[in-house]
Amino acid sequence: MLIVDVSVIIVNYKTVNLILDCIRSIYEQTEGVSYEVIVVDNNSEDGFQERIQDCFPKVVCLPLSENIGFGRANNEGLKIARGRNIFFLNPDTLLLNNSVKYLSDYLDAHPNVGVCGGNLYDVEMRPMHSYRMYLPGILWELNDLLGGNLVDKLLWGKNRQFNHTGKSRSVGYITGADMMVRREVLDKVGCFSPRFFMYYEETELTYRIKKAGYKVVSVPQAKIQHLEGKSFKPGINVSRIRYSIEGRNTYYSLHYPYSYRVVIELIVRVSVMCRILIFSLLREQDKRKYYQTVSRLLPEKQVI
Repeated sequence: MLIVDVSVIIVNYKTVNLILDCIRSIYEQTEGVSYEVIVVDNNSEDGFQERIQDCFPKVVCLPLSENIGFGRANNEGLKIARGRNIFFLNPDTLLLNNSVKYLSDYLDAHPNVGVCGGNLYDVEMRPMHSYRMYLPGILWELNDLLGGNLVDKLLWGKNRQFNHTGKSRSVGYITGADMMVRREVLDKVGCFSPRFFMYYEETELTYRIKKAGYKVVSVPQAKIQHLEGKSFKPGINVSRIRYSIEGRNTYYSLHYPYSYRVVIELIVRVSVMCRILIFSLLREQDKRKYYQTVSRLLPEKQVI
């Protein structure tokens, strides 16, 4: 099999318009590195393959018969990927420079690094969440309880989720929007766990990679625009809430003992109640929808 430097894997679910722009940015910005683009479709039924290959005939399209979720779809793409390095890229992203080469070169030059990713910018080109300095755990949940920024600000300041230093730095995890992983690392630890449908799957994979002794690094030279939320409808999305909570529960159940999970659940419950109070200021139907969704997923006396 012919080997390329990088396999770019993008998962589509009714986001073909976004993916066309994403692929265009890859072709326009990438040079000095061999690569392939693989689009895995979660049964969108939106004519994705014809539209993509009309514009980009070299793109490999892999249609699936059902929507199997983000991580599992990426696993299907990995089965046919020929790259030494695998770049898991969200459909709602645009490469702003030669990010593929920057990230691939960094992995090639640092064999102790298993995962790397670039700096992400929002639709207005403002710095946005690109990584976290630690993996989910008690500190993570306490930070979430205190508003999502207080602990991180105290410990890491302005570099807590975006790399302003201009230099590569070790981090806890890279967001799944632009996650490049060494292929040999995936062969060693496995790819995304099939236990997840969406959310926390990249975090759980990172946990295994770090446990195997590899570093996770932010490479700020790679710049990528993330049009976050463009693939979802606005407002409260019950499915997103459900998948997020289920993903978090699964993550903790896979890697932490019962006693640790009891503490985690206590913090999560307090955090949920605080959010319910906040939602009381919003429309009644939004508050009720959020409360009903969370109540079903965190029933009385359940331990994650």
